[in-house]
Amino acid sequence: MGKSRSYRVSTLITALSFIISAGCVGDRQVGRIAWEQSRIVDLTHSFGGNTIVWPTEQDFKLVVQHAEHTERGYYYSSNRIEMPEHGGTHIDAPIHFSEGKQTLDQIPVERLVGAGVRIDLTRLCGDDRDCQITAHDLMRWESRSGQIPERAIVLLDTGYARFWPSRKDYLGTDMRGQEGVQALHFPGLHPEAAAWLVRERHVTAVGIDTASIDYGQSTAFETHVALLSHNVSVFENLANLDDLPDRGFDVIALPMKIKGGTGGPLRIIAVLPTSR
Repeated sequence: MGKSRSYRVSTLITALSFIISAGCVGDRQVGRIAWEQSRIVDLTHSFGGNTIVWPTEQDFKLVVQHAEHTERGYYYSSNRIEMPEHGGTHIDAPIHFSEGKQTLDQIPVERLVGAGVRIDLTRLCGDDRDCQITAHDLMRWESRSGQIPERAIVLLDTGYARFWPSRKDYLGTDMRGQEGVQALHFPGLHPEAAAWLVRERHVTAVGIDTASIDYGQSTAFETHVALLSHNVSVFENLANLDDLPDRGFDVIALPMKIKGGTGGPLRIIAVLPTSR
């Protein structure tokens, strides 16, 4: 195992030691020290009846199957979920917009874990629902906060998470179907900026707090293609990005491992020192 891969794996183990038994890790002291020196920020919206999905998709449904005391004296509950792959906080696997690329279960876990940067674009996107974030905007951020590290996970904070779960405010419309798709207005990443992140910064994933990495009025989804065709996964509908610093944190983004999936629900967290 190479040095860089060893570092990424050790980062994952350290972070997950917060939420699993110390006995599973094999070192109770390590788990306790990690907890005391770090804090976790949940970047995931809860899934429920008000989860925002694409206008042409069906809503998330939690169907209660059992919720009762049994004849044997114990309580038993069990539900069934119905949802699209691309609804709520979720991941786009490369195959979503690039034929022959990785399906959800084929994405190496090492590409879902790593150093994160949060790029604050709230002022830029605040008055322009059709804002497209350019490479110049990213380089301007770098001039203040330092260069985006190679193999980083880049999180774009447009400020739109504050509108969740209002469909009209978040998407620019509450209409459904193709009529709703045509009325979408929210910020996204310009295709040339996406290509720059792949070519110049060699990022492993890009996330955003809107419903799509392409801006709402996109019809060709060129940003999706620019990223996913290079096996750079996309995280959409993120939450709580405003609770992160510009840098100095790690991201752990673990989706449901769906065989052949084009995407799926995502539980994504940031791990950062408690001093931040």
